[in-house]
Order: sequence, then structure tokens, then C-alpha cells
Amino acid sequence: MDQPVLRDLVPIDAVWARLDRVEARLREVTVANTAFLTEIAQHGIQAGGKRYRPLLAQVAGELGPDPSHGPVESGVSVELVHLGSLYHDDVIDEADTRRGEPSVNANWTNTIAILAGDFLLARASEVAAPLGEEAVALIARTYATLCEGQVLELQLERDLDHGPDDYYRVIGGKTASLIQTSARLGALTAGAERDSVEAVSEWAWEMGLVFQITDDVLDLVASDDFLGKPAGSDIGEGTFTLPVLYALAGPEGPEMRTLLADAPYAAEAVSKVIDLVRSGGYVEQVLQEAIGRLSVAEVAIKRLPETALKVVFSNLDSYLLARVQAALD
Repeated sequence: MDQPVLRDLVPIDAVWARLDRVEARLREVTVANTAFLTEIAQHGIQAGGKRYRPLLAQVAGELGPDPSHGPVESGVSVELVHLGSLYHDDVIDEADTRRGEPSVNANWTNTIAILAGDFLLARASEVAAPLGEEAVALIARTYATLCEGQVLELQLERDLDHGPDDYYRVIGGKTASLIQTSARLGALTAGAERDSVEAVSEWAWEMGLVFQITDDVLDLVASDDFLGKPAGSDIGEGTFTLPVLYALAGPEGPEMRTLLADAPYAAEAVSKVIDLVRSGGYVEQVLQEAIGRLSVAEVAIKRLPETALKVVFSNLDSYLLARVQAALD
């Protein structure tokens, strides 16, 4: 099965026209006073990506009467936060690649990557400032939440005894918070009714959780080529995602604890852990949990006005699970 194409799932020309403007603005606002910093700041932009977060801002913007400007700037701001956090993450993870390209820290240095990430985050606040006090506060609060999630993940690194509650606290902070903010800002800055803003925010929170859950499942089931990085890299880094945590609490737990007793983990140990997780049915268990989250998201969407947008939101729901199915096939 081919990967689902987002453009087919969001058949609204105005959304894609605004997303093109987001792309152009990302290049505009990342021009620094030196060519060197501009090159580094734009390295992650040029590597591409799904632009899922700014896309959500444009879709949610369709809920308001004036999506022409605010959602575009909202999309730029949230993508800059995302990119800046990725620069920092790659330093933390000592990553060599990002989206199939050399990471900033590998191409230059850790110091340069940190400073360039800070530059992108500063630009995110600068872009959000004309959108109003609520928008700026939301961006700042979201990045603080993202940092809290990242710090908790580091605290739990190689911890074989934490469970699903801690996992959800991590992914809520580091992933779902920014996805929720993307949709919320898009609706808010387009002038959507407050009830619609709250409904789409609730939908996006659940979508953010599912986004990370499915990404974590892909790390266990997809090929290296599909992922653009080695499969099982989460385990190799000592990050135990939901299927692994469930397996650790199951009959496979003792064998897995032996395999994961001493870091760094050998490739053979990581491969064996993946086999135990998959053969134990934990991938399917987690996907069913994700489907339950999508059902909660659908309830939130039912509170929106009756428009064709409801179909688009449902399409985006199914897109996340379809990515996993594509990898499984």
C-alpha cells in the first residue's frame, strides 16, 4: 500500500495556497544578518517534511471568516518552534541525520545547532507577536510544555519500570502540545467562534497523541528506508515507547529486561526486543488504543458547525493510522 497523500485528504485549494505562502515565509523570516547563520537556519527547512503542523493551522483557519493572514503566520510560527526543537533534539540524541539529510549538529557542531535552534525559536515569537497577546502567550507556554516533556523523557531514559502514564505525559508535552497549538492558533487567528476553537483544540490534542503513538509504532515496524533512520532507534537510545512498555509488563518482560540490562544496546539485542514486541501482539494493542483516541477526537469534531470540513478532519484522523498500515504492507 502506498503512503496516503495529504493533498488528497485535504481537497481545499485555499488551504494549499496558504501553505505555499507558509513555505515562502519560512525562508523570509529565517534570513539572518550573516549568510552563515541563514544557511544553518534554513538547513532544516530545505530538508523538507510533511509540514503537518502548519497544515493543521490552515485547515483550522477554515473555521473562521478570515483565514487569509492569521493562519499563515500561525503556521510559520509553529513550524519554527518545531524546527528549533528538532535542532536541539538532534544535539541531545547525538543524531547524524534528519529527514535523510545530515543533521545540523553533524554538519557543523553542537554549539552551532543549539544557537541556530535558539534563533528559530526567537523568530517564532517575533512572527507570533503581531497576532496578539494570546497568540504570543500560547507559543511561549507551548514551548515550555515541550521542554517539560523532553526533560521527563530524559529522566525516564533506560528506565525499565515506568509505565503508560509517564509515556503519555512525555508525548503530551513534547508532541501533542504543539499540534494542539497549531490548530488552536489557526482557528483563533481566523476569527472562529470560541466554541469552534475549543472543539478543534480538543480534536488536535487527541490527534497529537495519536501522531506520536503511530510514529513510535513505525519505529518498530517500518524499514530503514521508510523511516529515513535505523529502525529501532528509540530502543537504541533508551527511549521505551508504549508497545515496549506493555511488553515489559507482559510475559516477555523478563527476557526483555535481560536484553536491556546493559547500555549501550547491541543491534542484536534491539532486534530481538522488536521481535518480542511484535510477536506478542503489542503493536496491535497500541494501534487499538490509538483508534480509541481517534474516537474521542471525532466526538470533539461533532461539535463543529456542519460543513465539509468535518470530512477533512476525519481524513486527517485516518491518515495517521494509514501511515502505519503502509509500513506494515
